[in-house]
Amino acid sequence: MEDALSPGLYLVATPIGNLGDITLRAIDVLGAVAVVACEDTRVTGKLLNHLGFKKRMVRYDDHADEAARDRLLATARDEAVALVSDAGTPLISDPGFRLVRAAREVGISVTSLPGPSAAIVGMTLSGLPNDRFLFAGFLPSKAKAREDVLAELSAVPATLVFYDTAPRLEDSLEAISSVLPGREVAVARELTKRFEECRHGSPNELVEHYRAHPPRGEIVLMVAPPLPPAAEDHDIDALLREALVTEKPSQAAARVARATGIDRKALYARALELK
Repeated sequence: MEDALSPGLYLVATPIGNLGDITLRAIDVLGAVAVVACEDTRVTGKLLNHLGFKKRMVRYDDHADEAARDRLLATARDEAVALVSDAGTPLISDPGFRLVRAAREVGISVTSLPGPSAAIVGMTLSGLPNDRFLFAGFLPSKAKAREDVLAELSAVPATLVFYDTAPRLEDSLEAISSVLPGREVAVARELTKRFEECRHGSPNELVEHYRAHPPRGEIVLMVAPPLPPAAEDHDIDALLREALVTEKPSQAAARVARATGIDRKALYARALELK
């Protein structure tokens, strides 16, 4: 970067796995800032070492207090400060929004650099409808709270996107099966890494798979939107046509079968006719 960075706060997206995904602009900014605020100095230190940078790092995570925030803001008045998360885009289910809000309130410049986001990568791999989706962060760890959240979101006409952890995935899938029956689910994990996968099916099918093959890594869990209720037989064509917009005939038939209880083979034959 030829010109020195102006003082302010710079939100820098970092790779979610593959270090080759860092942007040229992110490299320029990280090389030019005076301070890097991060969740874990060990994680960010590895990235900076990979890039050949030695920077002053300041821990800023969910437990950061108002005093830590004020110190960063004081620095950002006179120097360029980068805020990063351990992986992906800062503030997306990561700490930082209070810092950004406070910076704006006191007139400190805030610049956001676009880059990797696990939620977006997961959505593009999932094959689920992506014209409208709702990112809902992490599902609660307690069973009742988790079911309450799913029930609250059950009528949202969009694909639901959650972050999850490997130890909690089975519980999450079972809750989805109970609260959102008939919904197709996609599980994306190890994104951009060597063992990346995106598996989809019913929640029960995925539970069986991951019981036999315990997952590792960070997970993006996605749930297909609800289908309109099929009150009469003449609604079936409308349901199939809607599903065929984004899915193959076999997938559309399976989806409508789960929602209506109608034989999948009959629906598949009709889907081929409509297609």
